Amino acid sequence: MITVSLCMIVKNEEKVLGRCLESVKELVDEIIIVDTGSSDRTREIGTEYTDKIYEYSWQEDFSAARNFSFEKGSSDFLMWLDADDVITAKSAERFLELKEHLNGETDVVMMPYVTGFDENGKPAFLYYRERLVKNNGRFHFRGRVHEAIPVYGRILHADIPIEHRKEGPYDSRRNLRIYEAMENAGEMFDSRALYYYGRELMFHENYEKGIDVLEKFLECPDGWVENKIDGARQLAVCYYRVQDEEKALRTLFRTLEYDVPRGETCCDLGRHFQERGRYEQAVYWYKQALRAKKGLSQGAFVTEECYGFLPAISLCVCYDRMGKRKKAEKYNELAGQFCPDSPFYLYNKALFEGQTDKQKTDFDI
Repeated sequence: MITVSLCMIVKNEEKVLGRCLESVKELVDEIIIVDTGSSDRTREIGTEYTDKIYEYSWQEDFSAARNFSFEKGSSDFLMWLDADDVITAKSAERFLELKEHLNGETDVVMMPYVTGFDENGKPAFLYYRERLVKNNGRFHFRGRVHEAIPVYGRILHADIPIEHRKEGPYDSRRNLRIYEAMENAGEMFDSRALYYYGRELMFHENYEKGIDVLEKFLECPDGWVENKIDGARQLAVCYYRVQDEEKALRTLFRTLEYDVPRGETCCDLGRHFQERGRYEQAVYWYKQALRAKKGLSQGAFVTEECYGFLPAISLCVCYDRMGKRKKAEKYNELAGQFCPDSPFYLYNKALFEGQTDKQKTDFDI
């Protein structure tokens, strides 16, 4: 059986660190905790699980801190987790099976990272991340923010989801500040940094600057396909926000240059035409979403509802607007198969069965 060193960087994580370590303590052979300046009980909690706790002076660089933690690991493979990550009992069982069968020929193990959940606690947003890497001194994190390990060699995709269960408030502007400091210092941005900087600008409603950065990213010849698809979607949001609908639509179609359309893009296009009363075009794109390629194994950001519930309930609305009641009912029932507790599905069902009056003509979905 291979051995695994869990290597973590933490700061003021007293609320969640114990939960994380409890979920993983029986799975790994060594726990490395690198504290970057906690002022709460984080270190005290960490000592309950390991004596390998190190101090590290924070340098506004996540990769530097994570690489420091990797240097301390002594097992066959190195694993990273955030303090607010959790491994469920089901994933823990699969993890132990993985350790039994993994051999020295594998270089990297990719696992799903679930970072968003629906109202019922089911995964709503996920993507694959490099989770285990061979401890051979060749794997290093890159990027001050949204750090990642460039992978190579024999790569295994293991269906062992890691859940990111954030608790309480957090500094939402931290990443943006780091990027802005990099820009002010005249540092060069590679394509990946441009992509994430543009996303941060969009999320913080600096749309004009977001347009500039994301356009630069899309012109990079080495940009990763999945980032380009998502970057174009974020760029379209920026154009919508500055009231340039024509460029927004053209940008969404630009995603088709990179690969077959994803469900997220199809829903974006469907929504564009639906909101403008062009229901036949909206129907076309929502139907494409139902049969679209997820791209999960390629590392794409996957919004689960875009491959089931969202296009189905939207098709219900569009067909209702077109006066095609039977088709509207059909797609409402399909939406119910994906989310049987959805208030939109239940409202429509009651409406179609004559149990309620049609008091509104638009659905907030």
